Amino acid sequence: MAGYETQQQQQQTVSKETALQALNTIIQLHFEKTLEKKRAIDLQKKQLHKLFQTFFIFLGLVFLAQAQAHPTRLQCRHCWIPITLLSMAHLIFYVSVAQTLRCINGFKYQRRCHKLTLALATEKLRELKMRFSANDYDAVADEDFEIHYQEPPESYFGKFKRNWALHFGFLILIYAFMISSSVVLLCF
Repeated sequence: MAGYETQQQQQQTVSKETALQALNTIIQLHFEKTLEKKRAIDLQKKQLHKLFQTFFIFLGLVFLAQAQAHPTRLQCRHCWIPITLLSMAHLIFYVSVAQTLRCINGFKYQRRCHKLTLALATEKLRELKMRFSANDYDAVADEDFEIHYQEPPESYFGKFKRNWALHFGFLILIYAFMISSSVVLLCF
């Protein structure tokens, strides 16, 4: 029985170098993942800006075409044409923005998880180094350097909801402005 307990203690302990190497590997992995998610977020933001630029150029062209249209060709009874065109364009744009924001928010959430895990691993490494320098332990238990994937609290999701609300509130204002401008240009 005593031999079994000694063998079990040997299996549950890890050398100092192995513990430090394992924690350094975890830290390096989560640091790289954090940078990877940051690059993905930046790429999605660039795509979102290009999407907005393209959409505003399209809206400008529709508005210019209405303003430049000859009064005998395009009259108030024809206002359903630009309104339908603008509605379809806005709908397509809304779907594109929603998908892009979903990707951005997903990457932000993953990045936050990696940053929290990285912070926990860094703290564990600091604790182990202090413990090794204070006491000359040759081995540590597996639990001493076990790092679980961290997730942010529920309140973190409020940030994403505000982001969605701002984007779609802005888009609804643009839609209302373009429809009212079309009616004013064609009917008055």
